[in-house]
Amino acid sequence: MKTTVRSWFCRICPLFPAFIFMAGAVAPSAAMAQVAGMPPAPKSQDEKMAWFREAKFGLFIHWGLYAIPAGEWKGQRSPGIGEWVMHRMKIPVREYEQLASQFNPFKFDAEEWVKMAEDAGMKYIVITSKHHDGFAMYRSKVSPYNVFDATPFKRDVLKELADACAKRGMQFGFYYSQAQDWHDPNGAGNTWDFGPDEKKDFDNYLRAKAEPQVTELLTGYGPICLIWFDTPRMMTPERGKRFVDIVHQLQPATLIDGRLGIQGDYHSTGDNAIPNLTRNDDWETPATVNHTWGFRRDDEDWKSPTEIIFKLLDIVSKGGNYLLNVGPDADGIIPQPSVDNLRTVGRWLKVYGEAVYGAGRSPFGEEFGEFSPTQKDRNGQPLFLVRNDWRCTTKPGKLYFTLFTIPREGLDLPAFKNPITKAYLLGDREKKEITIETINGVRVARVPRPGPHATSYVLCLEIKGDTVER
Repeated sequence: MKTTVRSWFCRICPLFPAFIFMAGAVAPSAAMAQVAGMPPAPKSQDEKMAWFREAKFGLFIHWGLYAIPAGEWKGQRSPGIGEWVMHRMKIPVREYEQLASQFNPFKFDAEEWVKMAEDAGMKYIVITSKHHDGFAMYRSKVSPYNVFDATPFKRDVLKELADACAKRGMQFGFYYSQAQDWHDPNGAGNTWDFGPDEKKDFDNYLRAKAEPQVTELLTGYGPICLIWFDTPRMMTPERGKRFVDIVHQLQPATLIDGRLGIQGDYHSTGDNAIPNLTRNDDWETPATVNHTWGFRRDDEDWKSPTEIIFKLLDIVSKGGNYLLNVGPDADGIIPQPSVDNLRTVGRWLKVYGEAVYGAGRSPFGEEFGEFSPTQKDRNGQPLFLVRNDWRCTTKPGKLYFTLFTIPREGLDLPAFKNPITKAYLLGDREKKEITIETINGVRVARVPRPGPHATSYVLCLEIKGDTVER
């Protein structure tokens, strides 16, 4: 893409995007009333978190200009994850922004993407509205560096996805990189073009671009279930509060993740990081289906359906949500192996989803494993020895044991005092009774394997009392 007068002027005059915003959109101060038609302010934090606690499984989508180089630049392989190619290869802004003239994902189909998520058993979708490269995947009046104005595609990706989600009843949220913006002279992260971060007018960037764009996203795309902020470099509590105020005033029911720089509505773990033990707060693990977030053509190491199911149950049994990412290519196609694997997970969830959606954490804990008394990890800390035979989730009066190995001599149940009133396998329409025996004070469930191709299945125990007594 040739450098236009407008883009050139944006670089020499950082306030120019703010003038565009004030002239062509509603200024933040004028938009600080709750948007008409949005959900009302929740009466409590529990009410606000209710849909999140029910959903458990969501689709993350990383998509942007970085799908074009797909992990390479000028014939050289870029190290690491695909969406960081600009940073890892230190690509000058004037070179990287030329990718916009090549971005024409004519195979993008919002309805198909949402249908795929639905088939996978996912209950919410979060997509990158602007990643660290500074390029907006929607029609932004704040900056012309966006998918509608700067590309031959001339379509608003977020609008099409928001409409498709509304049509199918799917919760819709967006990722927004509030601090890092490698295209903006005052955004964090680009030190090869714009010098050290500590010498930038970071507040100018926040007020001229980031805050107005978040305002746009909360006022033009219907109800937003959550905002996924990221990498809070230079985000002081005061700066973070400005974003919180925008969200709370425009869409008070919208959740804020744990990477804004101040406390959000739930905790975000590290990438692909699952806690060893249960957590008592609301939390979410963002994870990849291979090793990258944005598309890389050389990464085809896909997680299998069995691995995804185990991670999902591991997370839910510890009280969290699983936000699993796909990286569409430059044509707008989600790689077929990841689609196939996710749809296989969805077929499993159609049978066993009762043990996942709205389910509570395990009342036990010994099934997760234990810390080694002798072995250390790479950080010198005691190594956690993971057990993966089964995971337990709960609902009032029910225990769900998802089994990942076949108990040849029966499943030794962990100790609890509640009488068991019924035991059966989920998916068995007749709910044939599973025999429970007591051997040397241990209750043993004689669980048959439901089929020769079963990789994991769920034993449901109905018990007296809503909660487990130990």
